Amino acid sequence: MSTIEAKVPAADQAARAVTMIEAINRALTDAMEENDKVLVLGEDVADPEDGGIVGITRGLSTRFGEKRVKSTPISEQAILGAAIGASMAGWRPVAEIMLMNFTTVAMDMIVNHAAKLRFMSGGQTSVPIVVRTMTGAGISSGGQHSDHLEAWFAHTAGLRVVTPATPHDAYGLLLSCIDDPDPCIFVENILTFGHKGVLPAKGMRIPLGKANVMRGGSDVTIVAMSRMSIEAVAAAEIAQQQGVSCEVVDLRTVSPWDEAAVLESVAKTKRLLIVHEGVKRFGIGAEIAATVSRELFGTLTKPVERLGGAFAPVPFSRTLEAAFVPDAARIAQAAVILAG
Repeated sequence: MSTIEAKVPAADQAARAVTMIEAINRALTDAMEENDKVLVLGEDVADPEDGGIVGITRGLSTRFGEKRVKSTPISEQAILGAAIGASMAGWRPVAEIMLMNFTTVAMDMIVNHAAKLRFMSGGQTSVPIVVRTMTGAGISSGGQHSDHLEAWFAHTAGLRVVTPATPHDAYGLLLSCIDDPDPCIFVENILTFGHKGVLPAKGMRIPLGKANVMRGGSDVTIVAMSRMSIEAVAAAEIAQQQGVSCEVVDLRTVSPWDEAAVLESVAKTKRLLIVHEGVKRFGIGAEIAATVSRELFGTLTKPVERLGGAFAPVPFSRTLEAAFVPDAARIAQAAVILAG
């Protein structure tokens, strides 16, 4: 089976559970210990500025020095431009763009430079950078601070797009992103920052492009990513009470996505529900739906269904914001209808 199960090594079963914030900090720490070419740069990432707005990089500049952990001016183009240049000179920068909406300011750097330089140089150079960015609806940050824009980047050849749902996966995926010779967009959901989980063994990588079956089931496959994978597991519990068994597949990596794992699951359940926080229209779910519908045309017992954000800016109002994003109750309802 192509799916990689997120199992914690036995030696680490008694380890202290850590938050998503701690997991990402630990991954950065371990990567910087392993390789002195790993840099961290972004707005307020050094300790004099308290390690960023939520403290993810706290302690790194004290430990590794401000030559390797650099607080930058408020200029997303400068951050990405410096990271790209440094990567071409042998460094492995991890560049933080504070919020995913702010990547729009640096789209030229990301799409026209980072994503294309390996291709345009005939493979003579690569751009091994990681762009860490956070986003997510649910805290009334408004329409300019909350969008899940992974579909934009997945549409760009040359970029890898990674969306961890758990501290365990965030640690292993971030290490793999830092190792990767191509640019990676590492999307962190703000509402998962307080979630706790046990880390894998120190230095353990989780391969990019390999999904994880978070819950087995037989009636409906739910494919999700980032925070929606957590909501999907909760939805599966609700659906189980109504006699519907849901298998939850967490993509972990949006580009490349694990077609084999998704097809294997849907071939078993014969029904597919795709859930993501990004706007449903023209979203990641459409690509997955098209692939599954083509490959399993004679196997599916129901048309593929999708849930996603409403086709609107993310509302500031808590009530409207709650209606904008799928939740466990709505996912469970869709799964039960699909199974009927």
